[in-house]
Amino acid sequence: MNGCPIRNVLDRFGDKWSLLVISVLSDSFTSTEEKKMRFNELYKAIEGISQKMLTVTLRTLEADGLICREVFPEVPPRVEYELSPLGKTLVPHVLGLSQWAEANQDQILATRSKFV
Repeated sequence: MNGCPIRNVLDRFGDKWSLLVISVLSDSFTSTEEKKMRFNELYKAIEGISQKMLTVTLRTLEADGLICREVFPEVPPRVEYELSPLGKTLVPHVLGLSQWAEANQDQILATRSKFV
């Protein structure tokens, strides 16, 4: 992706699922012990996402270096996901945006209803 660096980075977070995946993975390391999540754990934790969309989102976040994917040579194969060091630097910003959205949701919905 060439062009505006801001657009190149922010386009990733304009999609419907990337911030939710990062948020769920960030919850997995807020305890004292870092934890990895398997695909089905993520799928169950993110309401409304399809398996295909979760797969696409995980691949894209991995390609951007925001998550790490580890495949274990087992039968059946086991795959675990976690935030990369770069992805972890994004967490405070995602959490701040989430807190802002929660705090202002009622006002936004009230204003939005005037335009329907």
